[in-house]
Amino acid sequence: MSRYTELQQELRAAPRTWLITGVAGFIGSNLLESLLQLEQNVIGLDNFATGHQHNLDKVEASVTPDQWRRFRFIEGDIRSMDDCKNACDSADYVLHQAALGSVPRSLEDPLTTNDNNITGFLTMLVAARDAKVKRFVYAASSSTYGDHPGLPKVEDRIGNPLSPYAVTKVVNEQYANVFARCYGMESIGLRYFNIFGRRQDPDGAYAAVIPKWVASMINDEDVFINGDGETSRDFCYIDNTVQANLLAATAQKEGAANQIYNVAVGDRTTLNALYTEIRDLLEPKFPHLKNKKPVYRDFRAGDVRHSLADISKSKELLGYEPTHRIGEGLKEAMDWYVEDLS
Repeated sequence: MSRYTELQQELRAAPRTWLITGVAGFIGSNLLESLLQLEQNVIGLDNFATGHQHNLDKVEASVTPDQWRRFRFIEGDIRSMDDCKNACDSADYVLHQAALGSVPRSLEDPLTTNDNNITGFLTMLVAARDAKVKRFVYAASSSTYGDHPGLPKVEDRIGNPLSPYAVTKVVNEQYANVFARCYGMESIGLRYFNIFGRRQDPDGAYAAVIPKWVASMINDEDVFINGDGETSRDFCYIDNTVQANLLAATAQKEGAANQIYNVAVGDRTTLNALYTEIRDLLEPKFPHLKNKKPVYRDFRAGDVRHSLADISKSKELLGYEPTHRIGEGLKEAMDWYVEDLS
């Protein structure tokens, strides 16, 4: 039996109270759904800057009425101390997902990215410290590795950040480390590698590559690849991400707390291969995709060339075992993407 299966049984037997920031977003709403299905009590905080009410509506439709009553939603901002304190009250664990993502957005507007990702992060840390939560788990980022050329990426070897967004994520890790040293506060940072799956937004200038490409293919629009298509990423399905968060919040192994962990699969897929796999999965329902080719354009500023995670530390100290590789995740998510887009 996997550690995650054991944990699910333990949580059902002894429910806890969880705070999810960014609960109306892609990752936050999936965490909410999983926790409610495990009969947990959940507080959610979101200001709908990038999250959506329809994500919460879909979670409500996927759980029982009794499970939904375990959820308390607060419309608020992580930059407001009052909102953060209200949200942290009675929480055992914090799963901090709220942030302004996107490298391009941070290049265009570094001040707003800094305000949300650093000021908001610090405000949440202070509120969680004052509420004496058991552990503060936060969304870190693989962008922290910056220009370090080594592959696979190992947690204790990072380079120089390549974007304002990456700077904010480096600072998050530093603040969490200082709060552990100065206040004895337990935290864990999860460096996400290209998360994808259900409820990922295909719209907008900063949409992630997979939902954006799926939408473009279905609508018979051009699919753009930045560079030559040989850029590679370690794509990680949302179910793996949910597992990592719950394991991180509750991990008891000696030395597990106050650490950074990679959340990925440990496998690399080029953008060219990703394009082909998505097109082949969609073609039976959308015959216009037969032989459709992508459009190549210049490399994008701030992007790293290759990304591949070493997940041995996550396996050893958290008991993390990814259940979905890229192909399995795409097959499972594709029906959702098609239904949502239509």
